Amino acid sequence: MQKPLINRFIVGPLGVNCYVVADPATKEACVIDPGADGAKIKSFIKKNLLDLKFIINTHGHGDHIAANKELGAPIFIHARDKDCLTDPKKNMSAGIFMFDIVSPKASRLLEDQDVIKLGGLELKVLHTPGHTKGSISIVLDNVIFTGDTLFQGGMGRTDLAGGDEEEILRSIREKLLVFKDDTIIYPGHGGPSTIGGERSAYAS
Repeated sequence: MQKPLINRFIVGPLGVNCYVVADPATKEACVIDPGADGAKIKSFIKKNLLDLKFIINTHGHGDHIAANKELGAPIFIHARDKDCLTDPKKNMSAGIFMFDIVSPKASRLLEDQDVIKLGGLELKVLHTPGHTKGSISIVLDNVIFTGDTLFQGGMGRTDLAGGDEEEILRSIREKLLVFKDDTIIYPGHGGPSTIGGERSAYAS
């Protein structure tokens, strides 16, 4: 079986990592965290003859959801962050950006251990709260899209509404560090890393 296609776009003023993930056999694709630059993402999908099936938001902050509407695909998000999609105060855009960000409502509410089919691929949902109550990470083979839970050399901030430092540390230690050291992490900001590369920082 061919490896999944994974393409990263750095979008928006806060430098969010948006990922286009596709099954090379069926050309079915999803977009993870389209935070801005919807036209560029759509152009890439069209140029590569991909069939966009859905959007996954790893959490509901405005910098990760701003291009949801422009892409026009079904939106998947954890149940505890669903209200962030349509409420600029809850998605923080009312206080951070010069305009309110409002996304369409979710088409599917995700829970821990859900499996999402994408062609012949299976994406597994891990509920990894701490940055927000509904933060999730997405596992695909030996890759984890960690959103704003775990970065290269750090973790997500916990001083915003819904953040909890103890909770994010528990998510990292109990949900992410259980994977093998060579597991690649693709975070919501910054460059990629591995579980092994981040493990020592979170030793109990």
